[in-house]
Amino acid sequence: MSWFESFVLGLVQGLTEFLPISSSAHLRLTAAFAGWHDPGAAFTAITQIGTEAAVLIYFRKDIARIVSAWFRSLTNSSMRGDHDAQMGWLVIIGSIPIGVLGVTFKDQIEGPFRDLRLIATTLIVMGIVLGIADRLAARDETGGKHRAIKERKSLRELGVRDGLIFGVCQAMALIPGVSRSGATISGGLLMGYTREAAARYSFLLAIPAVLASGAFELKDAGEGHVSWGPTIFATIIAFAVGYAVIAWFMKFITTKSFMPFVIYRVILGIVLFILVGAGALSPHAGESAG
Repeated sequence: MSWFESFVLGLVQGLTEFLPISSSAHLRLTAAFAGWHDPGAAFTAITQIGTEAAVLIYFRKDIARIVSAWFRSLTNSSMRGDHDAQMGWLVIIGSIPIGVLGVTFKDQIEGPFRDLRLIATTLIVMGIVLGIADRLAARDETGGKHRAIKERKSLRELGVRDGLIFGVCQAMALIPGVSRSGATISGGLLMGYTREAAARYSFLLAIPAVLASGAFELKDAGEGHVSWGPTIFATIIAFAVGYAVIAWFMKFITTKSFMPFVIYRVILGIVLFILVGAGALSPHAGESAG
């Protein structure tokens, strides 16, 4: 991997990680369209450490509060009903599905799941799911001629059941094209949470999963065509761009619909199907890495 490739892929990672359009799919597609080798699941996991570092800094006050309350609740029973302490447990519980499935399907994630036809399918299907979820949220928030405004749930109403459902939704993002934020936000909206609550929990839930995945894949960074220097460089680029994207996205979702992302996903998926179907792009383009 050249330094230019690592710069472009780091930029793509930072731009797409927090938007509901799938960073893993865009890294895969960028390499395929440019004629580069597939950066691979290891490269993706490690560069995600950069974007998660941006989450740690952006939500540092929330995270510090949650971690502090969680540790105090271990020895102080009166703290166990505290919302922040409970959030600590809910993040742990919600991380279980992706941990189990990530280890179970590691070979498929690094192989068959990176087929461009599967990515096109998940882009379209999960785009439609996000569109439906977003429409339901908008209907509750605005009401209508024959419908009263319905109050949506905040994170204070999050329980073990919903936390696990969020976790299962996040685990779906092991398949490129699904999108971690897209899947968890869709799940949250369908369960009746506000856009801001679904996005905030999505970002917090991703921290242990992404950091664990990146640490697990560190041993593969020097193998094949992925080298340490370019990978670290891409991770730094992803961090800087990712922080800016978080700040923008959290403001965007308070007043805007997810429909632009829905339309983009569906169009990209259709274009990808057309290119593969016409033979202009191999479904395994770039997979001869190494």
